[in-house]
Amino acid sequence: MKSISISPRPIIPLILPQLEHRYKISRLNHRLPLLHLDGAGRSLLLMASLNNHNHNHHFRHADSTASPPSSAVAKISHLKAVVLGDAPASEEDDVVLPSHDFSRQALVPSQQKYLEMYKASIENPAGFWSGIASSEFYWKQRWGDQVYSENLDVRRGNIKIEWFKGGITNVCYNCLDRNIDAGLADKIALYWESNEPGFDATLTYSQLLQRVCQLANYLKSVGVRKGDAVVVYLPMLMELPITMLACARIGAVHSVVFAGFSSESLAQRIVDCKPKVVITCNAVKRGPKTVFLKDIVDAALIDSANKGISVDVCLTYENQLALKREKTKWKEGRDIWWEDVVPKYPTSCVVEWVDAEDPLFLLYTSGSTGKPKGVLHTTGGYMVYTATTFKYAFDYKDSDVYWCTADCGWITGHSYVTYGPMLNGATVLLYEGAPSYPDPGRCWDIVDKYKVTIFYTAPTLVRSLMRDGDEASYFSNLVYLGGSNKERNLFEFCKHSVIFFDSGMKVYLHDLRDYPLACKDHLYVTRYSRKSLRVLGSVGEPINPSAWRWFFNVVGGSRCPISDTWWQTETGGFMITPLPGAWPQKPGSATFPFFGVQPVIVDEKGVELDGECSGYLCVKSSWPGAFRTLYGDHERYETTYFKPFPGYYFTGDGCSRDKDGYHWLTGRVDDVINVSGHRIGTAEVESALVSHPQCAEAAVVGVEHQVKGQGIYAFVTPVEGISYSEELRKSLILTVRTQIGAFAAPDKIHWAPALPKTRSGKIMRRILRKIAARQLDELGDTSTLADPGVLDQLIKLADT
Repeated sequence: MKSISISPRPIIPLILPQLEHRYKISRLNHRLPLLHLDGAGRSLLLMASLNNHNHNHHFRHADSTASPPSSAVAKISHLKAVVLGDAPASEEDDVVLPSHDFSRQALVPSQQKYLEMYKASIENPAGFWSGIASSEFYWKQRWGDQVYSENLDVRRGNIKIEWFKGGITNVCYNCLDRNIDAGLADKIALYWESNEPGFDATLTYSQLLQRVCQLANYLKSVGVRKGDAVVVYLPMLMELPITMLACARIGAVHSVVFAGFSSESLAQRIVDCKPKVVITCNAVKRGPKTVFLKDIVDAALIDSANKGISVDVCLTYENQLALKREKTKWKEGRDIWWEDVVPKYPTSCVVEWVDAEDPLFLLYTSGSTGKPKGVLHTTGGYMVYTATTFKYAFDYKDSDVYWCTADCGWITGHSYVTYGPMLNGATVLLYEGAPSYPDPGRCWDIVDKYKVTIFYTAPTLVRSLMRDGDEASYFSNLVYLGGSNKERNLFEFCKHSVIFFDSGMKVYLHDLRDYPLACKDHLYVTRYSRKSLRVLGSVGEPINPSAWRWFFNVVGGSRCPISDTWWQTETGGFMITPLPGAWPQKPGSATFPFFGVQPVIVDEKGVELDGECSGYLCVKSSWPGAFRTLYGDHERYETTYFKPFPGYYFTGDGCSRDKDGYHWLTGRVDDVINVSGHRIGTAEVESALVSHPQCAEAAVVGVEHQVKGQGIYAFVTPVEGISYSEELRKSLILTVRTQIGAFAAPDKIHWAPALPKTRSGKIMRRILRKIAARQLDELGDTSTLADPGVLDQLIKLADT
């Protein structure tokens, strides 16, 4: 083992003056420890930045009873605060105040400005949104006198939401042609980074338009018309947003399916929306693993054909870095190589102008019944809302390079990879691969490579990077300050080292190239500059305060505000979110509603709660980005979202509001589990489990997971005569992976001789959640159980 013992503390005062004199460094930050290493009798001087050091005297806490920056909210007397850019946020800090410099250049520079805009959006929504729609987007024909109409109360008739009806526009035109006409033809629209380091590509806005038009012309040539569905099963290649935009250009309705879903799940969506064309690629590399997407599509098309829905065209892109075409399974007459046909078509395509209320896309999301719901978003309102939320929530500037790590198979990839950014003329980064490939520093390598300024990701990724703790990352960012070749070699060793303390405060550096498993992820962040980052964002699930602080302190260097956004597939865009520069942020809180959004917290009876409270999160009154229906099932749309609390849109989430008015999302209150930002219906997983020939019954609940937010915990009763075994456990998990996808695989199989049921046969999931969480002293009332003895059996088998 290569290691060096260092005792840094006694020598810091000795070498500081020499460093300042020799290297002409203006007064060094004395919070940075300086290490003197004796290498082969010579001096090697290293400077290491101190991260996550809990000595409170290193922080300049701003007492919020004093005079805060002009951009800050009015006095919050009971809170302690740290100012953005001044120091790391510690557990003692309740809020992070925007700095004067950041607020000065922000689109919404103060609380007062936010309140002015928010008040206008609530008191006069028609005027507020029509002003934005008229001034920032192109309309072939303006809407009529009525900007919007709505009914959110099932007691008054069918639920209906319409915005800008009668207005004629096209989202693709607004994303591309309008920006090119504004002088952005040569601006980079897309950066693409391959799974394999060293492979990348770019497209300017004019090049992107040409590629979009070629595909649009091809789709028209095979019979795709306005209103037709196109199913898209692609990884994060540039061809994915190209396909979405091409469909929008000709008025087709795209339905992007996450390329991690199984063939059964894909077939289910094909059968529901009956597409004219399926677009996929032959394979993709995710980290070191090759996923054969075309094989999955082939199986799905066979399955859907057996159910009466045949697809005549499967357009397949050859992803050469993953699989050559000669190794791809092929069906003549149906399968067509993208590269063989699309580039032959003209690079211009006539726009299909559509009504604001014409459908733009279908996106299927898990429901509590087991059947995915086809969420339908229309054109005009969604366009205006996603563009506006992107602009303000990220404080977008024309010079920004924006990276959202989400896949376009989810709503985040629709609203905040493709449409929202491009409607603003932004430069967008796409990354094909896994965030930890070839090592956990890949994200930050990409940030430095492309000078990313806005980084939007999920708490799952944040937690995965911080999960090993900070104890091995006291020092990082070693900087070479000169010396002989031997000294440089010693420095190179140190740069790949992880540092530990022993009980005598000696420091030991171990070469991670010899011990790769000893690596701590914190070092994989701080070894990169990340100086380009300006704004961070969080999406998909609530981010816990400790992860928020780590994201803020380590990734953002304590200088980047975090837009901790709350929204849903159904809402189309952000609903509750910080606005950088306007509000003090509380770690873990989504803060306040976006313009035009009226969130309310209600009790079980639907009574609105005032002030500090907890309950069910609902929204009263519509907003432009709201979904309009569930495809082919408007009754389910009304039953799921509007009947629980008549007069409101019911989000299905719990929420707390603190004494300062900040909103804290507490997670799902229905039978949907949020795993790494992916909503998975418990019924869907249960259905997959009971399809196994040796599973008699199953009940699935969500449980807290350190990395994924929520994990899937499955109680399984085998058929009579089948014993519990490791082989059966693996087989059950494989069944779920096959039928739904790897992301839905149970984290825990809990053997259950029987499930706790009421006398009417209803499974008491409340009790199962307590057992899964090991909250055995909080089981509550069990008097309605048909067989109370079941509980003792389940508890005994809890750790089996």
